[in-house]
Amino acid sequence: MRELSVGLADRSYPIFIGPKLADDPHVADMLSAQLPNRRFVVITNETIAPLYLSSLEERLKKVGAGGTALILPDGEKYKTSESLNLIYDHLLAERCDRTTTIVALGGGVIGDLAGYAAATYQRGIPFIQVPTTLLSQVDSSVGGKTGINHPRGKNMIGAFWQPKLVLADTTTLQTLPDRELSAGLAEVIKYGLIRDLPLLEWLEANLDRLLAREDDALAYAIERSCQNKAEVVADDELETAKEGGRALLNLGHTFGHAIETGVGYGEWLHGEAIAAGTVMAAELSRRLGWLNDSDVDRVKTLLQRAQLPIVGAPLGVDRYLDLMSHDKKVIAGRTRLVLLKQIGEAVTYADASPEDIKASIETCCAG
Repeated sequence: MRELSVGLADRSYPIFIGPKLADDPHVADMLSAQLPNRRFVVITNETIAPLYLSSLEERLKKVGAGGTALILPDGEKYKTSESLNLIYDHLLAERCDRTTTIVALGGGVIGDLAGYAAATYQRGIPFIQVPTTLLSQVDSSVGGKTGINHPRGKNMIGAFWQPKLVLADTTTLQTLPDRELSAGLAEVIKYGLIRDLPLLEWLEANLDRLLAREDDALAYAIERSCQNKAEVVADDELETAKEGGRALLNLGHTFGHAIETGVGYGEWLHGEAIAAGTVMAAELSRRLGWLNDSDVDRVKTLLQRAQLPIVGAPLGVDRYLDLMSHDKKVIAGRTRLVLLKQIGEAVTYADASPEDIKASIETCCAG
């Protein structure tokens, strides 16, 4: 088992990474400490519930807790206000109070929904992240970003609300569909591109081991990714830095979110859209003179090896630009894009010309 910490003073919390975490006595003690009145509500979905809900409930009960579960439909298209209200309805029906702990069991959609419910129910109750996908284990379960989608933009409604504990059990990755595994690798690759060149080089040498789901390789990739995110979040929790900061974690996301919204939530997995968006960001970085052709090819090659798309959806340039104008990084009408100054170093940049942005989209899109 590997243990990290997100350093946020009195709101710091641990991340545990490894197989069969609930069997570890130390993890059980930490879990027990986050159940102040021994009551919990597990929020999960119809895909994950048959696989892991009963075992999680059993472990929670072994530490003296009792509670209920709410099973939601599975998929990005259900990351909505309607699903959020189903959670509120359940919490109210069960007469949950401010000491009830929400446990998010699932991928990024469940983590974001359950976290946002925890942030807003009775103005804030504790929650625990139990991520079951690679993408959620390396990225979305850490850092406290929670929220729902809106038809006009992804993750436009939400709150910063840190979990009390993250349990990244690598055993769950053995039941993950191949497409979901690849989607998670997009976020791992992102960390290498923006700030951790040694990780990127390790990925180039060990990607086949990750695709084969070797436990040691997966645990290392998750640990290294979480360490990178924990350091960034500790320095800029609320993404308020004028330059760089937490915004750098959004490499490829402005382009990628446009794809997700434009084609309809759930048609492209988040990691797939981010992969295509990362290629657009790399192409724009090349046009600005920061990357060369071989650098862009290096990015494309690694994403392709991870079985991720490198060509964006054929939405049309105008549609991309319209959707990107709703991005959370737009300030005073100017879109701050996360680009690559070099491989291993990202920057936020708001001065790319419209012509270069349009050309980058056109170059990297089908149709």
